[in-house]
Amino acid sequence: MTFDLFGPEFKADPYPTYRALRSEQPLCRRVNADGKAIWFVTRYADVAAILRDHTRFVKNVQQTMTPAERAALPPTPELIHLLSNHMLNLDPPDHTRLRSLVSKAFTATVVNRMAERIQSMADGLVDKVQARGAMDLIDDFAYPLPINVIADLLGIPLRDQGRFRQWSQAFVTPSINVLRNTKKAQKAKRLMEDFTGYMGGLFAQRRAQPQADLISALLQTEEAGDKLREEELFSMVILLIVAGHETVVDLISNGVLALLQHPDQLQLLQQQPARLDAAIEEMVRYDGPVERATVRFAAQDVAMDGHLIQRGDAVNLILAAADRDPVQFANPDQFEIDRANNRHLGFGLGVHYCLGAPLGRLEGKIAISTLLRRLPNLRLAVPLDTLKWRKVPILRGLQHMPVEWD
Repeated sequence: MTFDLFGPEFKADPYPTYRALRSEQPLCRRVNADGKAIWFVTRYADVAAILRDHTRFVKNVQQTMTPAERAALPPTPELIHLLSNHMLNLDPPDHTRLRSLVSKAFTATVVNRMAERIQSMADGLVDKVQARGAMDLIDDFAYPLPINVIADLLGIPLRDQGRFRQWSQAFVTPSINVLRNTKKAQKAKRLMEDFTGYMGGLFAQRRAQPQADLISALLQTEEAGDKLREEELFSMVILLIVAGHETVVDLISNGVLALLQHPDQLQLLQQQPARLDAAIEEMVRYDGPVERATVRFAAQDVAMDGHLIQRGDAVNLILAAADRDPVQFANPDQFEIDRANNRHLGFGLGVHYCLGAPLGRLEGKIAISTLLRRLPNLRLAVPLDTLKWRKVPILRGLQHMPVEWD
């Protein structure tokens, strides 16, 4: 049986398809237009095992190639190399080096110091809309909050923060599409070129006059005598914008939607705010922002569950399917904010575990608690089936979410 893994009906509710895949084809092999194999993995145990196995399943496809195969590759366009050469696409030791250079900015201690500033941002966004009685939750709240947080962290001037919305949307376009000669691809390419020009100027300013921000820290960071190269700085900032912004937008909006669809759980959280930590974890498990992990490649032939994943095959780990695996979670399709032992995979596992998880959790907690505290009787302002989901393959999030309150 062939399953649709990309259409609009699937994107609106992928979970029945994932349930069928787990049952019928837990390791599902497809062949793309270029004739290359890609595996879709949906069971929790398999996904968790591959996430932990950074030796046999690698991020950089060149690690799967022989020296002759690598030598035969065409050169990577400079813009694509600049935008994709970040630590999420690299393997140890390169990944280890880059992660160590930036990790100090995301420790729990550092992140917790940001709570007051994030709360001020959240309250400021609600101040702008509270008297209206209605807003687009994404445009007016879920989108500006994390972009302001990450821009503030990086040291982006306030006057320029609005430009990051278009830039971040261009970054989540699959990079190969930028090479196509379509209007959409050319627009994405122009936005990326605009971004690199802007950031190059900002790097020069911070070198001349360092400030108390992450860009200045990255420019000055040394770890065992090492520093970030210019191209690595661009790639790192892009990763921080996408991973630290786009995912939090979807965490907030998907989480609010889950609460509105489950009024008993919403009431429980309102009555017992101490459950918020557990509620955030359940939001990530139930309908999390990262639907699929970034692609791995088999560095060698791997036998798994009666199948042979061949060297060079792409492997797509479906976190959304794994996090509803009934073998791991009781009543997995139920949204339960007091779920115990909620060991979801929404932030990954292994060496690529999400560096920004503490910040994402904090932003989610502050955003949700602020909405529930300040906007009583928050509810959807349109029928549920009219909501449209974004088409980005690896992320799960709404385009818009009109809400209202009394």
